[in-house]
Amino acid sequence: MPFEIKPNRKESENKTIRFPIELIDRVNEAITGKDVSFSNFVIQAVEYALENVKK
Repeated sequence: MPFEIKPNRKESENKTIRFPIELIDRVNEAITGKDVSFSNFVIQAVEYALENVKK
């Protein structure tokens, strides 16, 4: 199943994580013009990775 960007969700908790600048730029480019925040994109990407990781 391909990765699909969905609108923001509500409930959350703050965590601090460091990203390489190049990855930040790539995420910002992917979400440009979409109704999604950087944080929500990262959440969706991690959920997708966890659902599709080979066991």
